[in-house]
Amino acid sequence: MKALVTGGGGFLGGAIARHLAARGEEVRSLARGDYPELAALRIRQCKGDIADAEAVRAAVDGCDIVYHVAAKAGLWGPYAEYHRVNVVGTENVIAACRRYGVRRLVYTSSPSVIFNGQDMEGVDEATPYPAHYDAAYPETKALAEKLILAANGPELATVTLRPHLIWGPGDNHLMPRILAKARSGRLRRIGRGDNKVDATYIEDAADAHLVAGDRLQPGSPIAGKAYFISQGEPWPVWDVVNGILAAAGLPSVTRSVPRSLAYAAGWACENGYRALGIASEPPLTRFLARELATAHWFNIDAARRDLGYAPQRTMAQGMEELRAWFARRLT
Repeated sequence: MKALVTGGGGFLGGAIARHLAARGEEVRSLARGDYPELAALRIRQCKGDIADAEAVRAAVDGCDIVYHVAAKAGLWGPYAEYHRVNVVGTENVIAACRRYGVRRLVYTSSPSVIFNGQDMEGVDEATPYPAHYDAAYPETKALAEKLILAANGPELATVTLRPHLIWGPGDNHLMPRILAKARSGRLRRIGRGDNKVDATYIEDAADAHLVAGDRLQPGSPIAGKAYFISQGEPWPVWDVVNGILAAAGLPSVTRSVPRSLAYAAGWACENGYRALGIASEPPLTRFLARELATAHWFNIDAARRDLGYAPQRTMAQGMEELRAWFARRLT
């Protein structure tokens, strides 16, 4: 099988590419940079921007399946840039799949596409999209997800996965933010801190994409559907944060701020940065304050049943693997 992974140079995309190569697939990656770790696995690297239709077509040509992982993540930045990467990039992938007769397209979405700012405890895929978003990332990911699901048909089968809080060794997005804030002394618990959240260990997130791709065909039961992915083991959010800090040899977060104060601070930071024209991400946003203060864990029964998805480790086991990884980096 010939597989393309968009965003193959990223944390999740790289793991998917690695898993595909390990089982003998012919893999190529579309990313903007060059990645020695992919070259070492003999993965063909197509260099280009996901928003460049010609680059996407060149990467898709000749493939049997596409794993569309590339995205602009984050909580801050111009809406137009998020739209260019997340929406236009997705349009390009769908168009290229249709042009070259690719039959299977697996899309990496996010549970944030249905986040309405309130507690979400054990919700499933029937939960509707909210009427309003506090950030460009979830809004544009929702638009892209809708495009993917609408593209499903007799010639092209599509499926959407919504992994939540992907973490583990090699994470270059979530963990660096947590560690940087902790080292600067700016990390605070928001609210009571007992709100539970789902997380997804990197290897299990990658496995979910492979089992989805294996079961996806035009007309198959999973075609045209979205699925939540996690360890199926919600933890209090600050247990997750403190577990990551402990694995890195840092002290736990003990100080806290009320939820209402955090939300107000996020609003003030956003408006202050906009007024001053500061391009870098504020220390706090309204979306982040709500994410950290609310419960959001999801029913993954559909993924277990339809995809055959089964997490291979517990959260505690993942934390031990993370601790060992940090220890190796320090020796």
